[in-house]
Amino acid sequence: MRGFIAALTSIAMMSAASAEGLRHGAKVAFLGLGFVDMSTEGAYNGVRADETERLALVERLVEQRFLDEGLMLVDLAPIENKLANIANPGQCYGCDIRFGQTLGADYAVAGSVHKISNLIVSMNLSVKDVRTGEILRAMAVDVRSNTDTSWRRGMTYILKNGVFRD
Repeated sequence: MRGFIAALTSIAMMSAASAEGLRHGAKVAFLGLGFVDMSTEGAYNGVRADETERLALVERLVEQRFLDEGLMLVDLAPIENKLANIANPGQCYGCDIRFGQTLGADYAVAGSVHKISNLIVSMNLSVKDVRTGEILRAMAVDVRSNTDTSWRRGMTYILKNGVFRD
């Protein structure tokens, strides 16, 4: 019962937070997307060049959408060395908020792509208020297939329905 109540509370909080839009002209620290390969193929063969390129493609898509929506991306140069040591900025125990504060950003944005197999890829993205640490927008989707098109569609869905929904 406690779990059910916690889930309802979490949903209510997300709904309340997401009712307010992201401020036009606000500063965004987009820390990138982590890639977590949980597949058997990854365990045997290691990093694939096409997936590395695909991750960069999806990161550019996220950056462009924030710019198109009238938000400003802050320069990550002051935290570049620290960020390079973070494998997954989407799950770094509050580093996103700390980095956002260091950079003078209003929002910290980070996410991850989890490759379960060549058939199943899970993606997520969250937007947090740097001042309060509150999650303002967040969404996760699973896509079927490991292609540029499926990754682009998955992240476009998150941006349209999770981050920049009306």
